[in-house]
Amino acid sequence: MNKVFPSAEAAIFDIEDGASILSGGFGLCGNPENLIRALHEKGVKDLTIISNNCGTDLYGLGVLLQSGQVRKMVSSYVGENKNFERQFLSGELEVELVPQGTLAERIRCGGAGIPAFYTPTAVGTMLGEGKEVRVFDGREYLMERGIRADFAIVNAWKGDRLGNLVFRKTARNFNPLCAAAGKITIAEVENLVEVGELEPDLIHTPGIYVNRIVQGERYEKWIEKRTTRPKPKA
Repeated sequence: MNKVFPSAEAAIFDIEDGASILSGGFGLCGNPENLIRALHEKGVKDLTIISNNCGTDLYGLGVLLQSGQVRKMVSSYVGENKNFERQFLSGELEVELVPQGTLAERIRCGGAGIPAFYTPTAVGTMLGEGKEVRVFDGREYLMERGIRADFAIVNAWKGDRLGNLVFRKTARNFNPLCAAAGKITIAEVENLVEVGELEPDLIHTPGIYVNRIVQGERYEKWIEKRTTRPKPKA
């Protein structure tokens, strides 16, 4: 089965207004840049985006936020995006803040078919208001629901034509989780290889989870915050 699509634009052909989308990436690392660009150019709106963060003002998922295409964000870190802050405070953007570990586990459970789980994180805080609480071994735990989405868009370092994926370093934090939890998963890869070229023991996401794969055409690999050491004195 050949899951390869000719372009990012072709791969997102059925993502329409109001869709929910899981997006891989950690900060600006491992973002599905080409798929995000395609969504921006397509102009779909009223999107619900589930991702660790929403990029910065000009990069990553921030471009969708800046153009008003996002209705709701489900994320754990929002501190690098002024547009996010402005839209949230003005009521334009609905936001569901989720502790980072809880978000990762909610996505993992969604991909594993587990509807809910219990965690002590956020007990007694505003994030826990309205959620079911149970006591296990004398300690209170919140019930959190697993997350599934209409689509998942992910970035991988390598992938083959059957959709088997290999991620690299920090990009492995959320991309594999998102890949398993989308009803339709679309992967863009930096290196598209033939079936059999990937070492089986090194595959992070089996192709059974991936519906479509596309060769990424252009990567900028933005740096969120550049820090350098001062030059040594002569």
